[in-house]
Amino acid sequence: MQNPIVSWLFETDAVRVCPEGQPFWYTSGKLGPFYINTQFLYGSEADANRLLAVIEAACAGDKLAFYDAVWADIEKQLSSCPIYAQLIDMLTQAAAQMGADFVSGGERRDFFFSMPVARKLGLGHLSIFKDLSCVYTDAHGVSMAAEKAGLAGKKSVHIADLITVASSYVRAWIPAVEALGAKIAYSLAVVDRDQGGAQILKNAGCPLTTLVTITPALFEQALHMGRITPAQQALINAFIADPDQFMRDFLLAHPDFLAGEIAKGGKSAQRAELCIASGFAPEAALPRR
Repeated sequence: MQNPIVSWLFETDAVRVCPEGQPFWYTSGKLGPFYINTQFLYGSEADANRLLAVIEAACAGDKLAFYDAVWADIEKQLSSCPIYAQLIDMLTQAAAQMGADFVSGGERRDFFFSMPVARKLGLGHLSIFKDLSCVYTDAHGVSMAAEKAGLAGKKSVHIADLITVASSYVRAWIPAVEALGAKIAYSLAVVDRDQGGAQILKNAGCPLTTLVTITPALFEQALHMGRITPAQQALINAFIADPDQFMRDFLLAHPDFLAGEIAKGGKSAQRAELCIASGFAPEAALPRR
């Protein structure tokens, strides 16, 4: 049985696969053949950017008013976007099996998914901000400083958009919840990039459940659905097998690529310079001085 999320990822452009010979830059200064923006499952890139703008403005203001400001947009989207509504139903069904006392989510993209799931489950929602401050909104929509919510001894399911190596959990979300005397007991994500995050979360005591994992099988399904070409699938499989070797092979096969990226200026140049400075590029692919 096909996973409907695979179709939704491509339909909303949440997964984009590069044309042959034009890989994407990642923020690390490395190259890869696909990009994942899980938040586009909100309906589209434009819809997701609209909610991100609302979230950013609400985070910058009175945090006790944060939940209401963001929920207003989410509530409208749930009634107008079938993909988003069905996705939230799937997350809610998964979370309901975990027996958590409340739902937590971290700034910014977790909120796309954690807030509506909490609402559907009739549970409170802990909003964790980048400065590690927290606001708790109870099942009736009343927000308060988290320290006043009586969360000591309670367990949360933390809902995330995307898991890579779970660095945000280790750095921020787990410590913030533990500072309240509570514990993230379960992790639930829309997408797992299958890059070690699941093991890290298991070791941290909050095992991961995910709706879809980025594996060759996912892209095999995408190929059969006509979402990608065989040439794109070959690029993806090479990358999944060994991301660093994929990049080295590409740069050696395209020795003028880095020089061309630097000549473009802007983010392309910044990523190329980072790639070179980080020692990711083989010497034969370095721009000639």
